[in-house]
Amino acid sequence: MIVTLLYLLAVHAVCDYPLQGQFLSDAKRPNGVRGFPWQLALASHSLIHAGGVALVTGSWWLGAAEFVAHGAIDYLKCRNRIGIWTDQAAHAACKVVWAVLATWSFYA
Repeated sequence: MIVTLLYLLAVHAVCDYPLQGQFLSDAKRPNGVRGFPWQLALASHSLIHAGGVALVTGSWWLGAAEFVAHGAIDYLKCRNRIGIWTDQAAHAACKVVWAVLATWSFYA
């Protein structure tokens, strides 16, 4: 489980920083990039994360759970309802849950 968790956290860092880039970071906010729908940017960013979770865990349903969770957490952050530290803590908590579920599913 620890190895899976470390991989999930590493994939999160890659997806949240180099794979997101400035464009998606700006575009997923309301009025972030003129003429570009914020919903599409947020969904695209969440899909990148979902793909990373699915690759690490081998589970499409954990990828789907990540898509929903990541989108919801970033939605709150982009609307200034939570701060960056709460955002990152919530993402890390999700990775712990995914690692437990992936390990439990493998051995069950």
